[in-house]
Amino acid sequence: MADDLFAAAADERLATSAPLAARLRPRRLDEVVGQEHLLGPDRPLRRLLESDRLSSVILWGPPGTGKTTLARLVAGATTRAFEPLSAVSAGVKDVREVVARARRRSGERAQGTILFLDEVHRFNRAQQDALLPAVEEGVLTLVGATTENPFFELNAPLLSRSTLFRLHPLSLDALLTLLRRAVAVERASAGEDALAHLADRAGGDARAALGALEVALALAGEGGTVTLAVAEAALDQRALRYGRDEHYDVVSAFIKSIRGSDADAGLYWLARMLAAGEDPRFIARRLVILASEDIGMADPTALGVADAAARAVELVGLPEAKLNLGQAVVHLATAPKSNRITVALARAERDVAERPAGEVPAHLRDAHYRGAAALGHGEGYEYPHDHARGWVDQEHRPGEVAGRTYYEPSLQGHEKEIAERMAARASNGEAGR
Repeated sequence: MADDLFAAAADERLATSAPLAARLRPRRLDEVVGQEHLLGPDRPLRRLLESDRLSSVILWGPPGTGKTTLARLVAGATTRAFEPLSAVSAGVKDVREVVARARRRSGERAQGTILFLDEVHRFNRAQQDALLPAVEEGVLTLVGATTENPFFELNAPLLSRSTLFRLHPLSLDALLTLLRRAVAVERASAGEDALAHLADRAGGDARAALGALEVALALAGEGGTVTLAVAEAALDQRALRYGRDEHYDVVSAFIKSIRGSDADAGLYWLARMLAAGEDPRFIARRLVILASEDIGMADPTALGVADAAARAVELVGLPEAKLNLGQAVVHLATAPKSNRITVALARAERDVAERPAGEVPAHLRDAHYRGAAALGHGEGYEYPHDHARGWVDQEHRPGEVAGRTYYEPSLQGHEKEIAERMAARASNGEAGR
């Protein structure tokens, strides 16, 4: 009885002193805002929750999208025992203790157990392996929550035995609904423009939106109104963040923007990566690769510009080196584009892999050591600088690949001049075989 009284008193205190996001946490499925694709009428996750037939699942989504909320709703709705753990602090010993309790419940009173493992991606491979037998045998039903791409972070066997549900960032309408509800709960007032600003800056994160509103309510004071100016003051400056999967998506957008000759988009993604704390050396490396992969000989200076930006990152560091990276982004984005180096090298690599490796032609072999001449090494080789044009028609490859064309210059930028020079040689009957 005393324990119940203390628990009730603790709940009462939390109801008034806990953060707004915690106090507004839904207690029923109908109170959940967003994720209609999972929780709408007859949608898969809702049916599993309402029928208490939940099998092992992984809830994957950005912060503030409702993963922990859904786990708490499972705890309130299931007839099975509910065991919560956080992968941040739990270890293999904790997992084994949960499994042991689950086996006892199953044997003594035929009761199942649900293990909620928050931030499941923080478990290493060995810790995940400790879970696998219990999940396979049905001793445990796993509910894992993660902000990181589970295909990168979870063992394949564990992932294959779980249903993956992806939660999306909340829409502006969903966030506005949540903020209006919070204002009503707090018996406060707020302008629609202020709420719209808070929702827009939350990035689909309900917890961030409610946290900003809570600061705004404090700034407005008791009986005050949250205006647009108050909302802006509460937000101050948003900290961008993204997980491992978003890292790859943002980098992909960055590279594709520069490849697409969109300098403004390239600068936007650069600014976003820097704001999120991306390693500038990684960004610089990507630019060096792009200079050859997507520009190549269409602008031979592009590689030098990218390399100079990479050196500046090492020499100067942030924040100043962001200017060097920005200059490289603009140069590479506005440069003429050609992927002919990428294509040419791939063709050569394919021939190396698929065709016989012919011997080095005798006239190309090293003729500088004693006895080489007796072997015929270098015989017939024509030194290009002995010719007025600095070039001579001779074969430079084994017979097995002679005449194969790898590099075909485009008509973009400097590469057009290269194409004209190669065509002139070919028309004179002087093109290399």
